[in-house]
Amino acid sequence: MAGTGKVKNLPVKLACFSLLMFGFGFAMVPLYDVFCDLTGLNGKGFNRGKLEKVLSVDSARQIKVEFVTVNPGLMPWDFKPEERSFKVSPGEVHMTTFFAQNTTDKKMVAQAIPSVSPSEAAAYLHKINCFCFNQQPLKAGESADMPLQFSVDPDLPKHISTITLSYALFDITSSIETAFAEPNQDVNRSQAL
Repeated sequence: MAGTGKVKNLPVKLACFSLLMFGFGFAMVPLYDVFCDLTGLNGKGFNRGKLEKVLSVDSARQIKVEFVTVNPGLMPWDFKPEERSFKVSPGEVHMTTFFAQNTTDKKMVAQAIPSVSPSEAAAYLHKINCFCFNQQPLKAGESADMPLQFSVDPDLPKHISTITLSYALFDITSSIETAFAEPNQDVNRSQAL
């Protein structure tokens, strides 16, 4: 008889546990955004768009900026930076390009996800224009030079002398096709009525 009280409480405990897990899952997105802002993971810590203030150039200091590209999974494109690295003075605006070529026989859409190392430098890397802001559609065999315009803030901590900017290029073709296919299906259904 002592065990029946525990059995009666089991559904209540399971319901509470389910609510707790739902709340945790709901909180994961904002927690992940905070984590990415702090670490620079997935480009979340980057300053994006126009520079809000005019930066003074620190010509006495040189920062090495390195570029790394990765094609995770089965992404078949050729993807590489025009230059693997170069030195910049904090405050100067720099422009470089990345080369991408769709080596398949079908149209594909890609999305580049940036990250920076060391993560402390993410807040000081100002991306003014970046191919990673937009999806990159390429037809079969097509290639493109994709621009990156950036500046390193003069307030970058003195102990940081090298910044590595890494881009992972993902195939998002099926996501795009699914997103466009669903509204069309609704239109076809309404036309059939």
